[in-house]
Amino acid sequence: MGSKTLSPADLYQACDPAQIPFESTAGAEDHAEVVGQSRALAAIEFGIGIRREGYNLYLAGSTGLGKQTAVRRFIAERAEQLPTPSDWCYVNNFAKVQQPRALRLPPGQGRRLRGGMESLVKDLQSAMPAAFQSEEYRTRAQEISHEFEEREEQAFSALGDRAQEKGIALIPTPNGYTLAPVHHGKPLGSDDFDKLSDEEKERIQKVIEELKQELRNTIRQIPDWNKESAKHFDALNREFAEMTVEQCIGELRQAFAEQPAVLEYLRAVKDDVVAHKDDFVPDDSPKPGHRQPSGREHQRYEVNVLVDHAETKGAPVVYEANPNYHNLVGRVEHLAQFGTLITNFTLINPGALHRANGGYLLVDVRKLLTHPFSWDALKRALRSGRIRIESLEQMLSLVSTISLEPETIPLDLKVVLVGDRLLYYLLTEYDPEFAQLFKVNADFSESFERSPESTRAYANLIASLAGQEDLRPIERQGVARIIEHSSRLVEDGGHISLHMGGLKDLLREADYWAGEAGTEQVAAEHVERAVQARIQRSDRYRELLYREIQRGTILIDTEGERVAQVNGLSVLQLADFRFGQPSRITATARLGDGEVIDIEREAEMGGPIHSKGVMILSACLAHRYARERPLSLSATLVFEQSYGMVEGDSASAAEFCALLSALAQIPLRQSLAVTGSINQLGQVQAIGGVNEKIEGFFDVCRLHGLSGEQGVIIPAANVEHL
Repeated sequence: MGSKTLSPADLYQACDPAQIPFESTAGAEDHAEVVGQSRALAAIEFGIGIRREGYNLYLAGSTGLGKQTAVRRFIAERAEQLPTPSDWCYVNNFAKVQQPRALRLPPGQGRRLRGGMESLVKDLQSAMPAAFQSEEYRTRAQEISHEFEEREEQAFSALGDRAQEKGIALIPTPNGYTLAPVHHGKPLGSDDFDKLSDEEKERIQKVIEELKQELRNTIRQIPDWNKESAKHFDALNREFAEMTVEQCIGELRQAFAEQPAVLEYLRAVKDDVVAHKDDFVPDDSPKPGHRQPSGREHQRYEVNVLVDHAETKGAPVVYEANPNYHNLVGRVEHLAQFGTLITNFTLINPGALHRANGGYLLVDVRKLLTHPFSWDALKRALRSGRIRIESLEQMLSLVSTISLEPETIPLDLKVVLVGDRLLYYLLTEYDPEFAQLFKVNADFSESFERSPESTRAYANLIASLAGQEDLRPIERQGVARIIEHSSRLVEDGGHISLHMGGLKDLLREADYWAGEAGTEQVAAEHVERAVQARIQRSDRYRELLYREIQRGTILIDTEGERVAQVNGLSVLQLADFRFGQPSRITATARLGDGEVIDIEREAEMGGPIHSKGVMILSACLAHRYARERPLSLSATLVFEQSYGMVEGDSASAAEFCALLSALAQIPLRQSLAVTGSINQLGQVQAIGGVNEKIEGFFDVCRLHGLSGEQGVIIPAANVEHL
């Protein structure tokens, strides 16, 4: 296996300031293009363009890649070209109050209908009493009253005439009518009646009984006459109410003449107003049992504008930051009144699906999945193509009380889920409906290749972000240092990080340090100070660890030679800060049956990947040196002074060196650290965190004193990651 000593140029891929197309970001052109995401943008363009069922989008990638920014910019351009969707209103269903009706109206017409209905109620409150107090109404009401009064008078007058012909008087009393015999035009008293003959008395009594029967028959007709009179009055009232409503509602009907659903609703409003005309006619002298109108009676004629697109241009783009069940599909609120909860159609509130209907809905998939029932509600709406507002209590059958069942609303929108790749693959694996509903995956790249062209594009992006954030202009050398740091973030000298969140943070912090220095522009030293200040805020544990190494509490040799002892390298990560930590690896060897014992695994302090690496190096050892006979040795490997979990196979090359040193009793240089993964054929493979590992070892060497002979052995495949 060949080896190569790397030059300083191999260790640090500097950015040539000459590749920056401006002296400072102040002179750069505005750059709105998303850099390095051609694959994801093509997927977004396809997903937004295809108008077929199930072609919703999932934006996959780690946090900070600018997924939302990219899709919002793309969708905003497309949304402006699309027609503005309809307004949606809920109105009272007078036939079934528990099932409010949904009205679909052209954009801006929802508030117009609401205002029209408010004006209609106000007009009716003044016009209806005026109609029933008009001279025409009073005259016709008096005619009906006189007609039935005359009928009653005529009936009793005719009965009185017949009684008089038979010598009987029909006498009105406070309690009704009475019959009495008459003599010479005067009613007979009881004494005079007793003086009459028995035959005369019998005749008079017989006549009186007959007349009493006729009187009773006449009196029995009075309730029927009253009912007939009431019908006439009701017809009169209905006639005047219909005439009044027709006059008031005519303008509103004409305004919505091209909306059949509204015209049907207005017909229902007219019939209901006529049926409840007493609500508009206050009674100045209330009678027992008469219902006085209150403000709530007129609430039945309100219009609940659920979605108002009067100010919307193009299709709506909605981002729901808190996608719980009710925020997604809407809710029916309740009011407490006299110890009970009441509700009506005016208390229906829209959800994100309503607001985004006809456009685009953006949701963070992790937030969506952490809210109970939200994911199922979204899938149910997408599969049915309708939005159903239903409380969780009803859906789960936890209550049996009567509640509102609003009419469902047709759903037509694109849903864009934003999340990481792990959730995408988990949903694909465990939810059969996911792949049917979200057929477009826009996978955002973590980095893009570093070249003169991409460097210029990235520099323009930095200039645009600085302008958007209203930051100080950044000098050419400062931009170059930012690009170098972006390469460092992806651990690849040939690529540049596309994490926009981290880039914006670096620009803001560099701008702060430039302000502290009192300069008008951000220079390379301000960028470097921002980088180092961020490290300093997070490296307390690293400082404590290195201090213990310097004091000799943690044993690390950086000079001399030792048998079966080598410096391995590992990486520790605390939140977003990573640093390298040298670890002493030792091996022992003796006669045995060919077993290589991993003490970390035996102590259950080694992870599965580390254990796999030790098994592989054992196989490599047997493959090289024991092809024809058993390997007659027993060996042990251990990370000295390791008190936590050891994971990863990047130390397997170092462990192999320690094991060979133990077998051959050949010392190893302690001024060198080794990192790399070994396979069964003895080939050294690339590992991660190579920059932090190198820096970590040289930091420790600096504590002990640099000799000029210290170095790190890395896999050749990792050179491009430096």
